[in-house]
Amino acid sequence: MITSKTVSAPTNSSEAWNQLPWKKCQKVVMRLQRRIVKAVQEGRWSKVKALQHLLTRSFSGKTLAVKRVTENQGKNTAGVDRQLWSTCNAKFQGIKQLKQRGYKPSPLKRIYISKSNGKRRPLGIPTIKDRAMQALYLFALEPVSETISDRHSYGFRPKRSCADAIVACHLLLARRNRPQWILEGDIKGCFDNINHEWLMKHIPMEKKILHSWLKAGFLESKTLYPTTAGTPQGGTITPPTMLQKT
Repeated sequence: MITSKTVSAPTNSSEAWNQLPWKKCQKVVMRLQRRIVKAVQEGRWSKVKALQHLLTRSFSGKTLAVKRVTENQGKNTAGVDRQLWSTCNAKFQGIKQLKQRGYKPSPLKRIYISKSNGKRRPLGIPTIKDRAMQALYLFALEPVSETISDRHSYGFRPKRSCADAIVACHLLLARRNRPQWILEGDIKGCFDNINHEWLMKHIPMEKKILHSWLKAGFLESKTLYPTTAGTPQGGTITPPTMLQKT
């Protein structure tokens, strides 16, 4: 039987956001994440699925998801709906919008950023609501990916950085039987060409939600383009995070 302590929502008002029990919400989410990790280690994937379902429906998970996307660097970047949850009331109301039933993500807003080689990298910016929904599912997906990922992987990992990778390289190359060669590679257009069917088969999350994100399309110059392959770069759940599963 899967149970977890719940946190009730306070009375709806413009001040309710500041009155939320943040520490209790954090404890509830972390407790569920620890249980997911344990279930993954034991190979109990049906329990993993049930715990993920519980976390993504919890008030605590939704509350922290909204907090995450409204207090990070992208909080002032709007999607195609031009909406931002910048006030306390808007943030609190945003918690109520994170519902799975009837959920349909909006198309991504296509923007471009300059690269050092003179080219431009395309980004897909979800709406603030879709970013919050992604953050909610990231809470449920990250315990899985962090449990089974390669311990020598450092890119796009929580609490890991380039400095950690440099230290690991130093320790490896300082050995007496150190490797003689270092291979550097870059897959051209990797995230732009990832097969959607492969992702649907291997990513351990609700398939209906995942499918809706992959097929949301993107809007550029008032024209809607379908997405038949690849994953967007610009959302809360990045391609590397999703691919840590395998």
